[in-house]
Amino acid sequence: MDDVVIDLHTHSSESDGTDSPAELVKAAARAGLDAVAITDHDTAAGWAEAAAALPPGLRLVRGAELSCSSPDGYGHTITVHLLAYLYDPTHAMLMKEQSRLREERRHRLQKMAEMMQADGFPIDPVDLMSRLPFDAPAGRPHLAQALIRAGVVASVDEAFATFLTGGQYYVGRTDTPVERAIEMITEAGGVTVLAHPFARSRGPVVAPAVVRSLAEVGLAGVEVDHPDHDLETRRSLRLLADELGLIVTGSSDYHGTNKTVRLGAETTAPEMLDALAERATGGKILVG
Repeated sequence: MDDVVIDLHTHSSESDGTDSPAELVKAAARAGLDAVAITDHDTAAGWAEAAAALPPGLRLVRGAELSCSSPDGYGHTITVHLLAYLYDPTHAMLMKEQSRLREERRHRLQKMAEMMQADGFPIDPVDLMSRLPFDAPAGRPHLAQALIRAGVVASVDEAFATFLTGGQYYVGRTDTPVERAIEMITEAGGVTVLAHPFARSRGPVVAPAVVRSLAEVGLAGVEVDHPDHDLETRRSLRLLADELGLIVTGSSDYHGTNKTVRLGAETTAPEMLDALAERATGGKILVG
């Protein structure tokens, strides 16, 4: 079983990736994956297309990545990301909250683009928004791509480092409290995993005590093997997961050409995927 390749965190063009859902599953098969999760931000919109295009033998784990607010354990509130797997996407409360988040993301992106245009950047907010799929989550990578097309920056990383992380063009958002998000996903039959929880290169992170408190309200797992976790971080997080009896996952956080990370760059052990699937009651893993 050691040669089974499982990647449980990827994004399509339904949020801030560049591959369509169909292209994503085909790319996963070409990369030698045995199982892949589609985890677009705050939406299940790509599930049907990915399922319809599923290559023979490839397993598809349907999920989403939810932006949540959380105490950091040091007296502040920060944004964390929650991976939600195999939940019922028609759960009424969850649908309402994800719709709110998508609308807020679109408003936020348009506002940031309007501020940059007002300061003379060659950005057209109307063109930017028209390029997004209907009702798709709008993220800063979409604005980064517009800046690349306009010749302002050469890469998504440069756009974030120069303009889109804090600063005068940054617009905040109101995220779901993480404990409430865990409760909603659990009510919808899904399983929750805290994404890249100790990735300090991405910004502030939660203290271990916060992970312990989230495990008490139903958090099922933590994403240990991630491109933004160094070896010492992985070691400490794996020890914490063992202490709490949490599922341990590994994932590439693939975004197509928006990031340089390849599919399958980080992987999940087969027994961990089995444990995740056994806990879910809202959906099943699909097999091509």
